[in-house]
Amino acid sequence: MTISPSPFLRQALLADAVTSTACGVLMLLAAGPLAGMLGLPEALLRIAGAVLLPFAALVAYLSLRPRLSRIAVWAVVLVNGLWAADSVLLLMSGWVAPTAAGYVFVLAQAAVVLMYAELQFMGLRRSDTLRSETIRT
Repeated sequence: MTISPSPFLRQALLADAVTSTACGVLMLLAAGPLAGMLGLPEALLRIAGAVLLPFAALVAYLSLRPRLSRIAVWAVVLVNGLWAADSVLLLMSGWVAPTAAGYVFVLAQAAVVLMYAELQFMGLRRSDTLRSETIRT
């Protein structure tokens, strides 16, 4: 099933895409200096940055589409939720020994990603509301 995305959903997707692109480029290109400052493995930062870039491209593409698959939007919401949960689990796992700045970085980006998941969920609900109002008229 496809929906006409509400302006709110479009903005939430676009903001996520822009932030993901910026964070991905930063982690990919500055992994070395960041690793020392954050106490996180350089390879982890590079891989995370590399994963973010195609995700950001997909989310940007979705934000520009006239109609969206509900499943695609739900997939973005779920991936964002998983990213946030995995970030917290990484800190709890003992696999890394981040500095204080590393803890702040990981928790802050997890909070932002979780915020985007919530905003996208709200945007999806607004899109559904617009759809039902259109059907009634």
